[in-house]
Amino acid sequence: VQLQACGGGMVQAGGSLRLSCSPSGRTFSISHMGWFRQLSGKEREFVAAISWSGGTTYYGDSVKGRFTVSRDNAGNTLYLQMNSLKPEDTAVYYCAVKVYGGTVYYPSLYSYWGQGTQVTVSS
Repeated sequence: VQLQACGGGMVQAGGSLRLSCSPSGRTFSISHMGWFRQLSGKEREFVAAISWSGGTTYYGDSVKGRFTVSRDNAGNTLYLQMNSLKPEDTAVYYCAVKVYGGTVYYPSLYSYWGQGTQVTVSS
């Protein structure tokens, strides 16, 4: 599975951005897709995930109520709508694919990763 993420950029606090990620290849093997973020020198942090069927979503505590993860079934595109952005949301955001069972919260359980897209929120 190959992943192409895009949509990052710079925005002021309180603003919005939408990230997208398009998987290609063996998409029939996907169980969940997720978003993680990472600051330099820090561990990768879980942001959100969605089941491949689109029926179940998961969110990290720091983004609940502000971010929405969704999937376009027709186009196989994953989205992360980010509203009410804060400076602490600044990070490189990665989309990832999980093909096996287990929790969605640990990055080590994801098999494929996109290249990352920078999100910068200014105060």
